[in-house]
Order: sequence, then C-alpha cells, then structure tokens
Amino acid sequence: MPDPSPAALERAESLIAITPDFPSPGVLFRDIGPLLTDADALATVTHALAAPFEGGFDLVAGVEARGFLLAGAVAATAGTGLLPIRKAGKTPRPTASVDYALEYGVATIEAAGDLTGRRVLLVDDVLATGGTLVAAISLVEQLGGTVTGVAVVLELSDLGGRRRLPQARAVFTA
Repeated sequence: MPDPSPAALERAESLIAITPDFPSPGVLFRDIGPLLTDADALATVTHALAAPFEGGFDLVAGVEARGFLLAGAVAATAGTGLLPIRKAGKTPRPTASVDYALEYGVATIEAAGDLTGRRVLLVDDVLATGGTLVAAISLVEQLGGTVTGVAVVLELSDLGGRRRLPQARAVFTA
C-alpha cells in the first residue's frame, strides 16, 4: 500500500465538514460524509489508516456506524475480512458484548464470531474520550483476538481519549 502524500491527506482533511451544535448545543460534529463521496480522498485515507500496520493484522474491525464504512474500505484494500462491532440489539447472534459509559448514560456494543489467534486492526472515524474504542478492544479480546493497532481519521486530542487506550496499542490518526 503506498504512503499517501501530505498534500493528499490535507486535501482529504479539508473535506471534513464541521456542523456546530449537532447533535446537541456546544458540540462541533465532524462529518466525514464529504470525504467518503470523494474517490481520491477515500483512497488516500484508506491507505493512510492501513499503512502503519501493514503485515500486522489479518482482520479489520469497524465500530458502528461510520467506522463500518472506513473499516470496510481498509479491509478490502488490505485483503482481509471485516468484523462489524454493532450497537446492542443489531447482531442476531452476538457472542460477546461490552457495556461502557457515555457522558449521558451507558451503551452496549456486540459482535459475533471466534477470533482466536486473529490479529485485529480496529478502525473508527473519531477518537474522542476513548470509551467506545476501549470497549471495542475489550470486545475483540473477549472473542479471542488481539488488537494490534487502532486507526482513526480524526482525534479530538483535548478530550484525552488516547490516554485511556492501553499503552501497548499503536494509535494512528490519518
């Protein structure tokens, strides 16, 4: 997989739309939709997410919902399978689930499958407080897999999410 140029990554980043006060007042929502509709930007980001971990994973896991889109593209590019990590009640036969705290309550994510011996690249769109990614790591481990890296498009570093992730995890932001 080729390394994307800094100019191509900058262009891709410029396509991310910011919507103030969504979904609630005071929140600046980062919408990757425009990036996803641009073939060159999507290819650039897909390669950027996978490149630092090349050869170090044999499965990609994506966190619902925008993480699915990115993880699917990364998996197709890398020639691996995809594990969808879903919100509670969306998987017909979940084999593992994890509850995690949100600012406004508790959420649950689920997945199905046996990942024994699998090396997993975890992909999501944004690393904010880290709660969802910490839960996703736990979920992969419950299924017998090992998360070898975490790749996200955006990191909201002022929210401290990276500090919540286990030290052994490599985290890459496109």
